[in-house]
Amino acid sequence: MDLTNKKLILERKHKKVYESNDCIIKSFSKEHPKSDVFNEALNQARIEETGLNVPKVLAVEEMDGGWAIIMLKKNGKTLKEIMESDKENIRKYMDMFVDIQLDIHSKSSPLLNRMNLKFSRQINELKELSATIRYELLTRLDGMKKHTKVCHGDFNPSNVLIGEDGEISIIDWSHATQGNAAADAANTYLLFALEDKELADMYMDIYCKKSDTARQYVQRWLSIVAAQRLSKNVESEKELLMQYIDVVDYL
Repeated sequence: MDLTNKKLILERKHKKVYESNDCIIKSFSKEHPKSDVFNEALNQARIEETGLNVPKVLAVEEMDGGWAIIMLKKNGKTLKEIMESDKENIRKYMDMFVDIQLDIHSKSSPLLNRMNLKFSRQINELKELSATIRYELLTRLDGMKKHTKVCHGDFNPSNVLIGEDGEISIIDWSHATQGNAAADAANTYLLFALEDKELADMYMDIYCKKSDTARQYVQRWLSIVAAQRLSKNVESEKELLMQYIDVVDYL
């Protein structure tokens, strides 16, 4: 494990990501809960056991007053970079993207956190939504089928790496759960819609066709996943997410 010559490649509010010769170091601020860091590393280790091609966790260590996850580096360009540089073939890349997601959904990991419990906790904590809306969202969530498929939780083209030899790697498993694949698809749709509605609709069409899933079924998850994403408090996303939350059907 070589951590010399580490270079900052990404910075967020509570984390910094570095790369070294053969490792990726995800370093969290001292305010970030230690338990969350260890839980993320545990998620990653459990996903490794499914056989999916993901970065191997090497260590969890104290660093700069906080904690850091050290992983084996996977080389390649993100699928997002490739899609943006070759827009004429965007549908081909979207086909590939959906195939990767379906492969993820074909896996199981019985010890992963359960999606419905995580979503329920996040929605309950959303005090900016009225008690009536929270009740309707939780009622809808409770009525959804409880599956146990591996779900990435933040699946978008930035989290897929394509190596020069064509090797496909999937990164950033901090939001992984076991649950309903349609919910994971609804979340991916929202991630696209936050940037490009046309691309989001292309994704939805391809996903539903390849998975033989009714579009209406994925759409029933949109208000739920929009609410749980609202809990992340990303100011630039709030307006669009509220639009999806407002489509809740009232009894």
